[in-house]
Amino acid sequence: MVELAPTPRDVILRDGGARLLRFRRGTDPSSSLPLLLVPSLINKWYVLDLRPGSSVVQALVGAGIDTFCLDWGEPGDEDRYLEWDDVIARLDRMIRRVLRVTGAPRVGLLGYCMGATLTAIEVALRPERVAAFVNLAGPIDFSQGGFLAHMTDARWFHPEAIASAGNMQPTQMQAGFTMLRPTAAIAKWVTLLDRAHDPAAREAFEALETWASDNVAFPAAAYVRYIRDLYQRNELVLGQHHVGGKRVDLGRIQCPLLTVVAERDTICPPAAALALGDRSGSERADVLSIPGGHVGAVVGSRAARKLYPALTTWLRDTLCN
Repeated sequence: MVELAPTPRDVILRDGGARLLRFRRGTDPSSSLPLLLVPSLINKWYVLDLRPGSSVVQALVGAGIDTFCLDWGEPGDEDRYLEWDDVIARLDRMIRRVLRVTGAPRVGLLGYCMGATLTAIEVALRPERVAAFVNLAGPIDFSQGGFLAHMTDARWFHPEAIASAGNMQPTQMQAGFTMLRPTAAIAKWVTLLDRAHDPAAREAFEALETWASDNVAFPAAAYVRYIRDLYQRNELVLGQHHVGGKRVDLGRIQCPLLTVVAERDTICPPAAALALGDRSGSERADVLSIPGGHVGAVVGSRAARKLYPALTTWLRDTLCN
């Protein structure tokens, strides 16, 4: 049985159904500022700590970085009224707790997928406490969102009607992702058959399949805002998005910025993520392009060679006290 989420950790804070996790380090930690990982709202956090040797968390902790992670939890039916602003406020509370626990003046942030979109909003609202920001395959310019943007076009897609029955369930969202690559399910099983003799390949397949089928619901109210304001109106890149009564101005992001894009990403095409560097006010806006798709680039066979070393080097450089 493959070991999932193998890095030892402690729960630092509970906020409703969400948790703040802190990963245990060795006896020789670096003097870097802390780092908070922000995964997608609709996927389990442990894709960032999938299994031994295929873990962003393991690489970061191994580099001596004091690493935290926001576990968004599993929304229940009662969370259908959780607003987009409430989600950002929860992220804000997690950041404040990281700063309080560590005593650090600033924090590094790494957002993955939708987590990077949420993080970009938070950094733009409160830039003074952020030392560095990594956008790991997170969409910013939703006009470049590829087929997902086409699917959610306001001419035929009405989020209010869809969410009127309650939270968006994982099966509903998975149907949309399946439409992106209709033959992907067949292809992965053919690939497994070709590599069935390899225990490592079977273990990798089992771990990824377990995570991919372990999705959570999207709170209905937050879902409506996400689709309407970002996908349909592209408010974030246009400077028209508001959270808590404040306009989200990406130009207020001043910290060092790293945008990581996956070359074959159909969920967040590279152009959708690269817009952050163009719109931010950061003097240092680096780009890292890695092979693979949206998930494979993070946990695939080449991630340990391509992504993890580059990511830890960049973060150690920008977070060093």
